[in-house]
Amino acid sequence: MPREAPYLAVADVLRARILAGEWEIGERLPSRARLAVEYGVGRNVMQRAVDRLIIDGLLEGRAGSGTYVRMPRERLRLVRSRHRERREVSPLWQDRRERGRADAWDSHSQVRVPAPEPIAERLAISPGDLCVHTHYEFLADGQPVQLSESWEPMAITDGTPVVLPEMGPLAGKGVLERMRSIGVDISTVVEVPRPTRATQVQANLLGISMGDLVLQIERTIFDTDGRPVETADMVIPDVRREVVYEFGVDRP
Repeated sequence: MPREAPYLAVADVLRARILAGEWEIGERLPSRARLAVEYGVGRNVMQRAVDRLIIDGLLEGRAGSGTYVRMPRERLRLVRSRHRERREVSPLWQDRRERGRADAWDSHSQVRVPAPEPIAERLAISPGDLCVHTHYEFLADGQPVQLSESWEPMAITDGTPVVLPEMGPLAGKGVLERMRSIGVDISTVVEVPRPTRATQVQANLLGISMGDLVLQIERTIFDTDGRPVETADMVIPDVRREVVYEFGVDRP
């Protein structure tokens, strides 16, 4: 059986001490050099152990100051559902759904952006075909909770009032309503969730640390003819949101 890496064993011991309250929230830990001596390990092992706890959200590093116990953040529930509304839902469940929902967002769209090859493949178009490319930053209670990067083929929306997702008569109404207004009916949404680690750019935008766990969801929306009309990559920080998928049961 493979032996556990030394830094993981040290991280587990430190985690137990933090969770037991040996250091209070906001309190600075002893220096990494001192902890390395205490545990009889090299400084590089202690460095990796502390980095692991920073990634896990228990600690935070402050440049020029040291490492501190991090203030826990409330983890909101984000429900991915095929149903817009549920007829019978408990007040507690509804409250958790609402608190996980973004209440503000910022967006920036560019038109006539050539589709990169991976995006073109997802949209069933040729690489270089022109698209509307939109970046989103979503907030809940003033805190960044999600990023999204959306692509729509201009062959579908060019020359219509809904070519820009966040401008025009249906600004902010979503893909389904915008497409319906130009005679395109949506039938299917496919999502592929993949856990990964935050890049430096994503970490800066989300207010987390580089390497923190995030969930990346690749979403593609299809019309009734099976044609992709939009694809997006959503990035959700694990420390901020718990993603739950909800499915209805077809009754006979």
